[in-house]
Amino acid sequence: MKSSMKCHLLWLLLSFALPLVSCSKDGEGSGAESFDVQIECPALIEVAQGGEYAFRLAGGEAPLLSDTFVFESGTGVSYTCGIVGVEGNKVTVSIPAGCESGDYRIYLKREERKKLVGKTYLSITGELDFALDESTTLYGVVSAADGPVEGVVVSDGVEVTTTNAEGVYQLASDKTMGYVFLSVPSGYEVPSEGVLPQFCKRLRGDAGTAERADFTLNKVEGQDEYKVLMLGDMHLANRTGDLQQFTDFTNDLNAYRQRHPGEKMYAITLGDMTWDLYWYSNDYGLEDYLRTINSQVKDLQIFHTLGNHDYDYKATSDLAAGRPYTQLIAPAYYSFNIGRVHYVVLDDIDCDNYDGTTSRDYLKRVSAAQLNWLARDLEHVDKGTPLVVVMHAQLFYPDEEAGFRVDHDAANTEQLLSTLDGYRVHFVTGHTHLNFNVTPEDAVTGGRDISEHNTGAICGSWWWSGHLTPGTHLCPDGTPGGYAVWDVDGTELQWLYKATGSDEDYQFRSYDLNNVSFSLADVPQMPAGVPAKVKAKFMEYADAYPANQDNEVLINIWNWQPSWTLEVTDEQGRRLEPQAVWAYDPLHIAAMTVKRFNSPTLSSVPNFITERFPHFFRVKAADADTDLTIRVRDQFGHEWTEQMERPKAFTKE
Repeated sequence: MKSSMKCHLLWLLLSFALPLVSCSKDGEGSGAESFDVQIECPALIEVAQGGEYAFRLAGGEAPLLSDTFVFESGTGVSYTCGIVGVEGNKVTVSIPAGCESGDYRIYLKREERKKLVGKTYLSITGELDFALDESTTLYGVVSAADGPVEGVVVSDGVEVTTTNAEGVYQLASDKTMGYVFLSVPSGYEVPSEGVLPQFCKRLRGDAGTAERADFTLNKVEGQDEYKVLMLGDMHLANRTGDLQQFTDFTNDLNAYRQRHPGEKMYAITLGDMTWDLYWYSNDYGLEDYLRTINSQVKDLQIFHTLGNHDYDYKATSDLAAGRPYTQLIAPAYYSFNIGRVHYVVLDDIDCDNYDGTTSRDYLKRVSAAQLNWLARDLEHVDKGTPLVVVMHAQLFYPDEEAGFRVDHDAANTEQLLSTLDGYRVHFVTGHTHLNFNVTPEDAVTGGRDISEHNTGAICGSWWWSGHLTPGTHLCPDGTPGGYAVWDVDGTELQWLYKATGSDEDYQFRSYDLNNVSFSLADVPQMPAGVPAKVKAKFMEYADAYPANQDNEVLINIWNWQPSWTLEVTDEQGRRLEPQAVWAYDPLHIAAMTVKRFNSPTLSSVPNFITERFPHFFRVKAADADTDLTIRVRDQFGHEWTEQMERPKAFTKE
């Protein structure tokens, strides 16, 4: 009985399934095989609105005039295209006037049956009213509301050209980078998609296909004076409470913008918006970053920089590793103009040694291809125009003996600086999660008019200090987590570091060292058998701040540079002489380092702990009760003062 029942059920299933197979409307089922038409489907189809396109036949029989082509988008919208002619090995179809540019699956349809031809990007373009050069593979029109824009610099990352009087550009491009971009001209902006300015077009065709990419510009006023917000490392990874802490940052950013109504603002990231390792283990990548920031920041164009953690570590070449970023966010390098300043974003992370593992064997260098492109870009920039060059990794680094040293590939750095000769250049970098400034007076610049501003991180110590000690958000040198605010007036530039959650007057922190000390008593959970080098590392902090009554005060001025002044007077009005020193920031030790060492599972030196750095000053007071006035001035006339009442308590939370 059971065997008979199984046979009956099987027959019922087959009786339903067989008609479904024979009537399949998609793919290569028996219905599709009844007309053996083979069509070549290019990756890119360019056609005028309501125009016609000729497909090539790849074999089989010719289609019938009664057949139709169906263009089906990923959103389910489809367009039916009638065949207007079949001649030789070509079949010409009419594209409906309402069809829009986008990705499509193309089917050949005969009655109720259809056969998948392939996938393409359909580009609806205007009529071509200019002649293409024989070598042109990439072209387009740059226009604004009042017509074409002449003299706009356009590049594919290799070749550089400008638009003519009709706004037309042409490039003999091999399309290696997979995109084309323009250098936004002064007095204009491009449209935005969320926070991303749309100055770049991704290419769809191969190197042998002439491809059109048009750009739209919007004319704007008020670019003589504006602000640029420099946004250092974010490292969003959906861990250590980073997304909530990031909301604290975006709330601060939005509040700052609201306090400056009517002022034109832009922003530039300094790289490492994400953390490549956690693209996979936490399923948080570049797309998630875009969703996060677009949900929290509105009406602000943010230009982006590619950081080492925005590369795909599973790739095995620089181009492949950077492709997720360049496809989603921006070119690896590009330029733009705001007012009378020329901005250049470079990629100084070379990943050609990547082997598909977490080794991330990258070099800090600017590729020869970029240097060639940069030289051609600068041919269109007057020497009197100040340059702001943004890169992820630092060019220089503090050195206790030399002041600063080159912290890049040395020969490559010399090539980069030579390319920039004759310009007044401000490098703005991130990567270190520290804060320091290099000036033209420093020997490492070689006498050039070059400055570097290495800017503290939005994420501070990779979000750890705020995770371990809520409300205490610090970089390893004690710089508060935050961002830089640049004020531009014509060709004059000013800069200021803005701490998240504090107003702009928070520019230094003082410690009464009579009340600051660390010892092994602070880490009772450190295992007794911890390796000697681990214990020795913690003792560096304890030895730096032993219990004492030396009446010394330590001042951390995180954005210090030699043109600043520090004045300390006591309550009797006597001037005290501060001494510049390298030091560890005590608050970062307490909020972050002590808590990372105070673990029963500690077996190695923890990551992201306090770093010894040079923007500190010590001053000695007469006794433990002497109050001090600490006054700091920058080169732009800003002044910040603390009336320090001593003894001043040190809170380790």
